[in-house]
Amino acid sequence: MLIRIGHSADPDDAFMVWALATGHVDAREFEFELVPEDIQVLNEWALEGRLEVTALSMATYPLVRDRYDLLPHGASIGAGYGPIVVAREEMSLDDLRAIEIAVPGRLTTAFRVLGMVLGPDFAHRALPFDRILDEVKDGRADAGLLIHEGQLTYADEGLVKVLDLGEWWLLETGLPLPLGVNVVRRDVPRRDELSDVLLASINAGLEHREEATTYALGFARDLAYDDATRFIDMYVNELTCDYGDEGRKAVEEFLRRV
Repeated sequence: MLIRIGHSADPDDAFMVWALATGHVDAREFEFELVPEDIQVLNEWALEGRLEVTALSMATYPLVRDRYDLLPHGASIGAGYGPIVVAREEMSLDDLRAIEIAVPGRLTTAFRVLGMVLGPDFAHRALPFDRILDEVKDGRADAGLLIHEGQLTYADEGLVKVLDLGEWWLLETGLPLPLGVNVVRRDVPRRDELSDVLLASINAGLEHREEATTYALGFARDLAYDDATRFIDMYVNELTCDYGDEGRKAVEEFLRRV
């Protein structure tokens, strides 16, 4: 049975599928096709139900929950950290409300949470996530909302962090911020067994960190090994293997607010 798995083209998602890509986990007669793509594209595809399994933004899940089940693993959850807004100089929240901000897509969790902070009608321009840092650095945007590994490299480009959405959410709710989730389409047979294979892949990566990280570097856009390891550790952890009570409370709180 062919299962197409959409995952973000970034190191933490690649780390989680390393074992599927390299055969280090029992596939249990499933055939896997890995589909790395920009998270905004995966969100849009999920609206169509295109893939059997996919990563998508927590903010998109309410729009597709009639078609997809939330998997109990594979989530990216920031405990006091998350997407950040960067600029070439320090800015206040009022400053941010007065400018246009480059964002990585209107279906992303980062976009939705930034709207909670600034108000839903803040001025913005959507771009692929991996273009935003350069857009700010080169002066084509006054500020940018960074997801994925740009959260670690912005200072190297002379930019400053003016807002951390994970910090804001923690102060606001006392909970970690659920950013990305994995889902399985409801019409897929043997979903429980498939879920077990996907969890085994995550655990295999954690048990073989060096091999999985080396594979993930192919999705890191020149990120150094140490930075890639740090980024993976931020978003592949115990909450990725199982939401736990805290993770489930965080999801419930997020869904209540959207």
